[in-house]
Amino acid sequence: MEQKPARVRIIDAAHQLMLTIGLARATTKEIARAAGCSEAALYKHFPSKEELFVAVLRERLPKLDPLLKQLIATPGAGERTVEQNLTEIARQAALFYEQSFPIAASLYAEPRLKERHNAAMRELGIGPHIPIRGVDAYLRSEQAAGRLRADADTYAAASLLLGACAQRAFAYEATETGGPPQSLDEFAASVASALIKGVGA
Repeated sequence: MEQKPARVRIIDAAHQLMLTIGLARATTKEIARAAGCSEAALYKHFPSKEELFVAVLRERLPKLDPLLKQLIATPGAGERTVEQNLTEIARQAALFYEQSFPIAASLYAEPRLKERHNAAMRELGIGPHIPIRGVDAYLRSEQAAGRLRADADTYAAASLLLGACAQRAFAYEATETGGPPQSLDEFAASVASALIKGVGA
């Protein structure tokens, strides 16, 4: 069987290690070893662990950004309602947080490392605030198309939507069932329904 290209193997190994031992403990040396390459080869593809982390987020986790860009470009288009669009945003966001939270959670145990990581994210122009801005931009485009109330606070609505999705990723592990009370689709639909009651035209 033909071996995968080095870059693919590195991202695969990083994803697996970040899931199992966390971002903070997944060293470039361990990632390179798991990928079957040298640390020098890893740095040829990724100048820093932060850039590798961003590649894992973009290439291995559910993608919210393309959906938002499509919705922003065509507000009010097609047969889908704003509530249906918000349901799909919530579904993709909940999946993303569910899969990314275990990767990034270990950073919170090491404040200095977290600050270095945040600084790198700022330099790369990425971070948890970016999806909020994306959802806000989508909601503003719908507002301009007359499908949301003119006085609706779109940034607050975006924050509430994504905050609920992020909360779902870790809030229910200590419950009797060890998981959320609703399926992913039920959750996405109920969050979108609650939100549209506050901002819908």
